[in-house]
Amino acid sequence: MILRCPVCRGLQVGKVGSDQFYCWNCFLEFNYARGRLNLYEVGEDGSLISMDETPGLL
Repeated sequence: MILRCPVCRGLQVGKVGSDQFYCWNCFLEFNYARGRLNLYEVGEDGSLISMDETPGLL
């Protein structure tokens, strides 16, 4: 299965958890839960910041 980034449509996507993926083009983590796409920005300390809670980042 070839997975594309849902933001940039790039192919440079890696798996970083059981259901968590990272895009090396746009530097975002994402997953799909209950049929919904969840996007995360990786903070300087390695924490995940939900894009839903940060307006204006997309």
